[in-house]
Amino acid sequence: MRKILPLGVLLLLCTIGVHAQKKKNDVIKDLDSKSEKYSEIAHNIWDLAEMGYLEEQSSALLQETLSNEGFTIEKGIAGIPTAFKAEYGSGYPVIAILGEYDALPGLSQEAVPEKKSAGKAAGHACGHHLFGTASTAAAISVKNWMETNNIKGTIRFYGCPAEEGGSGKVYMVREGVFNDVDVALHWHPSSANAASAGAALANKSAKFRFYGVSAHAAGAPDRGRSALDGVEAMNAMVNMMREHIPQEARIHYVITNGGKAPNVVPDFAEVYYYARHNRRDVVVDMFDRMVKAAEGAALGTGTTMKYEMIGGTHELLPNLTVQKIMYDNLEKVGGVTYNEEEKAFAEKISATLGKGAPEISSAEKIQPYKETARAYGSTDVGDVSYTVPTAGLGTATWVPGTPAHSWQAVAAGGMSIGSKGMMVAAKTLALTAMDIFENPKTVETAKKELEERRGKDFKYIPMLGNRPPALDYRK
Repeated sequence: MRKILPLGVLLLLCTIGVHAQKKKNDVIKDLDSKSEKYSEIAHNIWDLAEMGYLEEQSSALLQETLSNEGFTIEKGIAGIPTAFKAEYGSGYPVIAILGEYDALPGLSQEAVPEKKSAGKAAGHACGHHLFGTASTAAAISVKNWMETNNIKGTIRFYGCPAEEGGSGKVYMVREGVFNDVDVALHWHPSSANAASAGAALANKSAKFRFYGVSAHAAGAPDRGRSALDGVEAMNAMVNMMREHIPQEARIHYVITNGGKAPNVVPDFAEVYYYARHNRRDVVVDMFDRMVKAAEGAALGTGTTMKYEMIGGTHELLPNLTVQKIMYDNLEKVGGVTYNEEEKAFAEKISATLGKGAPEISSAEKIQPYKETARAYGSTDVGDVSYTVPTAGLGTATWVPGTPAHSWQAVAAGGMSIGSKGMMVAAKTLALTAMDIFENPKTVETAKKELEERRGKDFKYIPMLGNRPPALDYRK
């Protein structure tokens, strides 16, 4: 038999619901009124385009923005000069919003719909200028809401450097900076609006360095031992290994130093490798086999080899308890609507994406909610997700169909299309944090889910071992 609630109770619940929606609408309006301010901050970081662990000005700009809004700043956390923590409030629950701000090397384009270099060493082809700024905007918005409504708890912003191969958050997790966090929220630029359960590949990366003996390549080749031969022999063996690894695995490499002149036997050469899979134990096995290949290559070419771990991340562990809250808020916020100028820009970008690119109007839509996902890339958010209940989303900061790490992503991220998607993320993050603050029982449910998903015997072991932060990996 269905229980019928008294009219007074129904009216009370209705009043509470209306009041909660008004608070959310007020926060959305407030963020809308500040969109120009945050767009300027994001574009400043876009123009700086600082690579991992070199983001001194980008980090300082976000620190200043948060400090001016009443946050307490702790700089240089986890032994990383460009990492920081900004905090407002005190007590339970502690909700963290993650922000990134590093750029990628070799992608220096302008905010125009054709490939055109700006003559710089790096570009924001993954939209981290938007990432850091939207997360900052969300944290400030939540802080203002807490202050106005006398909400108890702590809101934190974590400035997270060097996500692109530098594993900044892994060092932060290893040093325990998230240990007292109850829920972590994040987002990422994308070509679509989605807040389904995420997935990411576990990753290990290293630079393999071979040392040989220089000699004149024509006059005395017998006196030389080529370090480049060592690199090429390793590459040949690892490429043969591809047949004997799981179908879902990925291995990538670039030769970062192959010598200076053809007529000089190189005494030094370096190759930079990534190994990925959706299970970290498979990645560890693959990487160990790659090391054996490097050792064999050195033995066979009469060279010596050393390797340096650069990065290593866990796969992403979704938390459906928090994820569904985030999805509901994304639906409330809605997608990205282009004006006529943006439509013209988007159509030109779309024409460069090849056949099968989605309609540009799909930026207005919210993708259906899913509880599972296939992993394609890697992120150091994975390590955070094994430490604290974590949920994220993506928003259409790029023209639909745009791949990450492309000139098209740089271009859209440097104009108003990127800024509009950024503000969708800021609003969704803020509303999600508000829901958790007002319903702290959510935290306990989310923590219980985390314990069940990672297993009762789980012990966190960083994939990059105990090495200090690789602060010079981009130099």
